[in-house]
Amino acid sequence: MRLKLDIEQLDDILLVRFHGELDHHASEDVKTRLEEALKNPDIKKLVFNFADLSFMDSSGLGVILGRYKTMAQKEGTLIVCAANPIVKKVLELSGIMKILPVLDKETDALSYLGVAQ
Repeated sequence: MRLKLDIEQLDDILLVRFHGELDHHASEDVKTRLEEALKNPDIKKLVFNFADLSFMDSSGLGVILGRYKTMAQKEGTLIVCAANPIVKKVLELSGIMKILPVLDKETDALSYLGVAQ
């Protein structure tokens, strides 16, 4: 299944909803699209919603880590939310859950960032 991204800006938050598989076939395009969007100096917070992400390999982890570095350079925040149990296990085993918040729902992530729901 091809990967589809829904990208939405909410004030200083870039909300990215992933649909499909984040693998080596999709990762370069995703990196390019996200880096272009993150050039906006108003973006200080990034939320990855993985509710509809069915698969992620090490290339997907690279996408996350690369954007984590980008957000750190901007003195911003990256949050992952709504990962299914399989993707959440990949995040846990990789150690990503030790360096950034992984929350259960998109509403939790937005609340964490101070957005009233």
